[in-house]
Amino acid sequence: MKKKSIVYSELSKKQLENLKEIYIQKKVESMSHRELKEYVLEIISHQINNTIGNEEELEAWREMSDFFGDQFEKIILEIQKKYIEDKNLPETEINPQKERIELLERNNSDQEKKDMWDD
Repeated sequence: MKKKSIVYSELSKKQLENLKEIYIQKKVESMSHRELKEYVLEIISHQINNTIGNEEELEAWREMSDFFGDQFEKIILEIQKKYIEDKNLPETEINPQKERIELLERNNSDQEKKDMWDD
C-alpha cells in the first residue's frame, strides 16, 4: 500500500512558515557564488524593469536613489545628455510595461461591463 504524502494544507501556519524558512536557508547555502549572483541579478532586474504604475515606479526610483546616493543626479544628467536626441525620435520599441497596463485596463473595463439581464 502506498504511503499517503503530506500536503501543505495539513500544516499549521507556523509549521508552514518554519518549513519555508528552512527551505530558503538550505537553498541559499546550496547555491554557488555564480548561481547567487545570477539569481540576484534576475530578481533585481525584475523588480526594477517590470514596474507598473506610479507607485511601483516611485519605489524603484527611491531604491536607485538610495543606492547611488550623491552620484544619482550626476548619473541622471549624463543619461539625459546621452539620450537628448532620442526625445525627437518616435518610439519604435515595444514597451512591455505599457502593454501590460493597457491589458489590465482592458480587463478592468471588460469586468465593468455588465449584461443588462444580470441582476
